[in-house]
Amino acid sequence: MPDGGQSTRARKGHIPSSPAATGSGTGVDIPAARRAGIVVTLVLGGLTALPPLSMDMYLPALPAVTRALGSSAATAQLTLTACLTGMALGQLVVGPMSDRWGRRKPLLLGMVVYVFATAICALAPTVELLIGFRLLQGLAGAAGIVIARAVVRDLYDGVEMARFFSTLMLISGVAPVIAPVIGGQVLQVTDWRGIFVVLTVVGIALTLVVVKWLHETLPSEKRHSGGVGEALSTMRGLLADRVFTGYMLAGGLAFAALFAYIAASPFVVQEIYGASPQTYSLLFGINSIGLITVGQINGRLLVGRVSMDKVLTVGLVVITLAGAALLLMTSGVFGEPGLVAVAAGLFVLMSAMGLAMPNTNALALMRTPHAAGSASALIGTASFLIGAVASPLVGIAGEETAVPMAVVQVVCGVGSLVCFLALCRPWQPQHRAAQPVGP
Repeated sequence: MPDGGQSTRARKGHIPSSPAATGSGTGVDIPAARRAGIVVTLVLGGLTALPPLSMDMYLPALPAVTRALGSSAATAQLTLTACLTGMALGQLVVGPMSDRWGRRKPLLLGMVVYVFATAICALAPTVELLIGFRLLQGLAGAAGIVIARAVVRDLYDGVEMARFFSTLMLISGVAPVIAPVIGGQVLQVTDWRGIFVVLTVVGIALTLVVVKWLHETLPSEKRHSGGVGEALSTMRGLLADRVFTGYMLAGGLAFAALFAYIAASPFVVQEIYGASPQTYSLLFGINSIGLITVGQINGRLLVGRVSMDKVLTVGLVVITLAGAALLLMTSGVFGEPGLVAVAAGLFVLMSAMGLAMPNTNALALMRTPHAAGSASALIGTASFLIGAVASPLVGIAGEETAVPMAVVQVVCGVGSLVCFLALCRPWQPQHRAAQPVGP
């Protein structure tokens, strides 16, 4: 078991030199993988960006799908729900697989299945078949999310890991911004099936990149040899770790506040405040730039100089305060707010995600060096499932008020702070000690 507390080496981002670290005798050369630098960053960024591309490129095509397949709007929405559900559940499968067989094999299998499922989506003759293969697409696409985080955990520790997560946010944060724009442009020259053709090509290209440039990062001696029973035991051990669970829930609830924004903002900005689609796209882009910029400030300036727990605390507090300000504004406490005031509140909330998301991931994975795949799976699944529950609540009071969005964001912000403080107890120096998991 690693030494208690956050060791000096971890604080400085140093990875111990050992047979496991160097991959001696295993065919895994971790120092060489780390030296790949920009290549590894781009590959992992592409894997992390693929799921949001799969979700958001498709958004402009929903009305066209409804008309073309003769379905109701509610049924067409199930194609989104199916993909999101697949991404959540797929991580629970792929994570333990990657701890048992290494990172490359499950990732390549997932990428092949993703390409197949996406190609079938492009040919789907009925909405029911489209829903089924969107579910499979999400299940397979989850491999990129969970294994990208696990690879980061294999290659880096402490400060360096937090910095790398901030860099990944720069890459993956661009995807949700440009995806609807790309989807809209594809619809200018072809129909909705063309979007899945583009995603199929992207999946093939990314698979070839993984084959050539992403080498195995989990030495054989660190792999788990057991089957389903051991995988479930490992996950139970992770969830029994109070501090890991605290970071997982804090990150998931913060992510749910982001989901609430994504689900409600088109309706809030355009329907309630009368902004044009172009204005909405501009505001969405500005907010995403805020998140990315703060994430880079976190990785390049704060990590290594300020405790990650302190930075995380600031991020969660700002998210909560921004949600409270939005609630006061939208409920009419300060009179009738204009779009500028509401947009400013949303900008602050979104920007604070750049402090919360990379640090919850890094701090949780720092505790799980021997089960990074399973830990990454639990983190991702919790975020997607909590987000999926929170998103529909933003429209619970109809289309004429933004109060439900703000309520969801406040509740998620407060919940994230409570989970962080009550379970992680960051004032205790020993709270970061890595815990053994599994049998």
